[in-house]
Amino acid sequence: MLPWRRALRAFAAALLVTGAATTLAPAAAADTAAPAATASVSRGWNDYDCKPSAAHPRPVVLVHGTFGNSVDNWLVLAPYLVARGYCVYSLDYGQLKDVPFFHGLGPIEKSAEQLDAFVDKVLASTGAKEADLVGHSQGGMMPRHYLKFLGGAAEVNALIGLAPDNHGTTLLGLTKLLPHFPGIEDLLTTKTPALADQVTGSPFLTRLNAGGDTVPGVRYTVIATKYDEVVTPYRSQFLDGPGVRNVTVQDLCPVDVSEHVAVGIVDRVAHHEVANALDPAHATPSTCLS
Repeated sequence: MLPWRRALRAFAAALLVTGAATTLAPAAAADTAAPAATASVSRGWNDYDCKPSAAHPRPVVLVHGTFGNSVDNWLVLAPYLVARGYCVYSLDYGQLKDVPFFHGLGPIEKSAEQLDAFVDKVLASTGAKEADLVGHSQGGMMPRHYLKFLGGAAEVNALIGLAPDNHGTTLLGLTKLLPHFPGIEDLLTTKTPALADQVTGSPFLTRLNAGGDTVPGVRYTVIATKYDEVVTPYRSQFLDGPGVRNVTVQDLCPVDVSEHVAVGIVDRVAHHEVANALDPAHATPSTCLS
């Protein structure tokens, strides 16, 4: 195979990995999800009769990644949080016409508008004044548009990103091939706008990050893995600004080998850090045994 063809195939594969959670989650989560799924809880997730407790007064909104959806991305984390007494909700966003099941593909600005409307719905249902957001991949970055440009900072206490592409991704440098393949670049722009928006240096990301990564009044946590093969380099996920905590799971568990998909879907260290970020007053150390 010619080198450029091999590189192009690798590029396409890397793009698809962003959404591999939708196909990997059921199999990968089968054993890991069992304890949380069978825990003794009184309510499930996306239960609009759920009322936040005094211990956990804010509902948690889960925001899936590119090619993800409101169910498969959260087969482990949602029951994990419900079992701990949270009111948990998840949405589908970025749907494209004639593309079922795989979401997070539409223009990210429009997806942020969908998140805005969904948070309003959750707050109205629960009676809470603020929500906490937890997102994977694009779902950890897209909410920043909502916080910065759509008034979300008044409705959100914390944003927790699992492997978020906050400053875009080079996809291991393969996006540098785009100028040499105009057809591929056109496909990304016209057929799957969210992918084009996530390329490092895109107009969307340039506007999002202009003037600083954060907005006042919101706590930010980024949970990354050094083995991330999709959002590269992995430190580009980190944010700068007040109220930010950047975490690398290998600093907490050196033998953790989770990559981009696993750190959002099944990684117990990452999920324990999510729980700590949601309730920092009762945080406990995350270890390989978390």
